Amino acid sequence: MATYNQREVYLIATTKGLCYVGTQNNEFKEVTNNFKSTFPDYHLEQNNEKLQPFLAELMAYFQQQRTFFTFPVDIRGTEFQLAVWNELRKIPYGQTYSYSQIASNLGSPNSVRAVAKAISSNPVLIIIPCHRVIGKNGDLVGYRGGIDMKKQLLELEIRKQPLLK
Repeated sequence: MATYNQREVYLIATTKGLCYVGTQNNEFKEVTNNFKSTFPDYHLEQNNEKLQPFLAELMAYFQQQRTFFTFPVDIRGTEFQLAVWNELRKIPYGQTYSYSQIASNLGSPNSVRAVAKAISSNPVLIIIPCHRVIGKNGDLVGYRGGIDMKKQLLELEIRKQPLLK
């Protein structure tokens, strides 16, 4: 578990990599149920030592000492979700794209709603930077961690204001 700006961030990893980043906006039971359905061959156990490499990079990001992550992720989704999540990883630090830009980049400009749904299913907030996706009109919309968190993450990247001191 990491804490930024007095909020908790929950981390779950498998032996292959980080598979979930969540916030206090999600009930822990909801998180564990989702994990069990996505990774039925694994069981949850608290092991802060194994999470340390992930946590260290995340904390460095919050302190503006890192703009990207080097650790592996273990994410599972549909072919379309994986394509969307890979496209999100291409959004440069400190920049934002609209949902329609993501759909166009995927060669499916009419799939904005499907793109938004796939983005909302992103299991590793921050790591796959879905917070960098905004509405076509520039509004901050739709973020599993909450709009306040999305705003803080964008301010961290755009205005260079650390979330941790």
